[in-house]
Amino acid sequence: MSPVFTVIDGRYAIVRLPADAAIPAWAHGALVSITRTRHELSIVCNESSVPDVVADRGWRCLELSGPLPLDQTGVAAAFTRVLADAGIALFVISTYDTDYVLVRDTKLTQASDALRAAGYTVR
Repeated sequence: MSPVFTVIDGRYAIVRLPADAAIPAWAHGALVSITRTRHELSIVCNESSVPDVVADRGWRCLELSGPLPLDQTGVAAAFTRVLADAGIALFVISTYDTDYVLVRDTKLTQASDALRAAGYTVR
């Protein structure tokens, strides 16, 4: 069976806040990713909830069906290569169980077509 991607409803924003910022209450949605480094607080969340802050908006999300074993190699490399070869910018989030790939809303159809052509199922 081919790997399966599911398009998650909604549009997402990738937000950059100062490293010492508190995690905001507006960071919510079907997918929320919060990463703090010494340089920034990076949040991916529902675009409609993001106020006037530094944010890149207009992303859609595809979830790779998991769980994926943590020692499995090349999973993200394979699907990111397909999208790179199709000229599609992406933003990947990995969790304990699976991978998520965000692509521009305007490129969702092209990304889905490229993944299908490479043997993935997209629903």
